[in-house]
Amino acid sequence: MNDLAAVSLQQTTRAIEAGASSVSILWQHPESLAFVARGREHRSEFHVDPTDEVMFMIKGDMRLHYRTPDAEEKVALVKEGELIHCPAGTPHSPRFSPDSFVLVLERQRKPSEDDQFDWFCGRCGSPLYRAVRHVSDYGADPVSAVYREFYGDDQHLKCANCGHENPRPAE
Repeated sequence: MNDLAAVSLQQTTRAIEAGASSVSILWQHPESLAFVARGREHRSEFHVDPTDEVMFMIKGDMRLHYRTPDAEEKVALVKEGELIHCPAGTPHSPRFSPDSFVLVLERQRKPSEDDQFDWFCGRCGSPLYRAVRHVSDYGADPVSAVYREFYGDDQHLKCANCGHENPRPAE
């Protein structure tokens, strides 16, 4: 067993602010994964985790968009200093500003588990695109990778159901 050591969330958020990465992995173990993430200017996908996830707002507020089993989109407000539990399999989209930070606690993925990233039409709610990935290392920033994939093809933005051209984020 390694020596136990506390982690400073304040130092972690300062390091993220000063660096190029928007995520800092605190630890990754088979039964426990913890990281701090900075908000994004534009978050549009819904992430489906194979594990439960607990999110604690270190700084700022988050609007956690999620989809019910009936495909209804709802929003839970998570204020600074609050935490929320998101059950495994719940499509969710954490939206918070780049000057805000969240601590995420979950379990590392087993070899048989995949994460899912879904985009929906902003007008009619129909599915636009789905990426399924095995996420073995959160340090690789899988969310940014699927964003590049989604926004890298204009065909992904047009809804096959209603024809709406979904906007791409401003650069």
